[in-house]
Amino acid sequence: MTSLDAIAGSAAPGTLYGIGVGPGDVRYLTLRAAGLVRTVDVVAFFAKRGRQGNARGIVTPLMGTARQELRLEYPVTDEIPAEHPDYQSQMIRFYREASASLTALLESGKSIGLLAEGDPFFYGSFMHMWRRLAETFPVEVVPGVTGMSGCWTRANLPITWGDDTLAVLPGTLAEDQLVERLRNTDAAVVMKVGRHLGKVRRAVEAAGLLSRAVYVERGTMPGERIAPLAECGEPAGAYFAMVLIAGQGRQL
Repeated sequence: MTSLDAIAGSAAPGTLYGIGVGPGDVRYLTLRAAGLVRTVDVVAFFAKRGRQGNARGIVTPLMGTARQELRLEYPVTDEIPAEHPDYQSQMIRFYREASASLTALLESGKSIGLLAEGDPFFYGSFMHMWRRLAETFPVEVVPGVTGMSGCWTRANLPITWGDDTLAVLPGTLAEDQLVERLRNTDAAVVMKVGRHLGKVRRAVEAAGLLSRAVYVERGTMPGERIAPLAECGEPAGAYFAMVLIAGQGRQL
């Protein structure tokens, strides 16, 4: 065992690990996360139908040959609004079936590393597994660099100064709600922009913040795009996109 492996530690049998794999660049994984990706019995990950899965793609350089993998394929992602009854019924059934698959492996003594983009406890699907399994099995959550942290770093944009408050808002909110919350914070991150880009841009402009807003698409990943939001006139953006509005607080 190398000194790096000794620092990172190994996986325990019958344990579920929620592994934060960061914003997209594999070099941003923590030592613990990288060590677990290499040593768990099963690497599990969520993926959109027909796609590799972003979290799985991030860890590709760490995956050896003949690794056991468990692909958990979403029945739906952004094709149906999250508030629609069909979306909720399909996703509840999916999470129930996914937890059953994980349960069978854990009961057999397997250690499982369930990958999570960014941080497992920040808008992550892992949380739905944690809620169902944490009272029955040992679970360790390995924090990761959040997508927003990766994005504001790549945009060279210090997000908060001094006593600035920071609001993290989902772009799925109604336009009037976005405007109200943007007006009542010093700095903001608007997540889940995707097909809501046009609405988010209108809300940011209505809040008087368009000149400070930056659009980041696929931050730290191949195909990264960083641009002033004012220059983004398209109605929809990429699935992995967010809008950043930096605070202007105490700068000494």
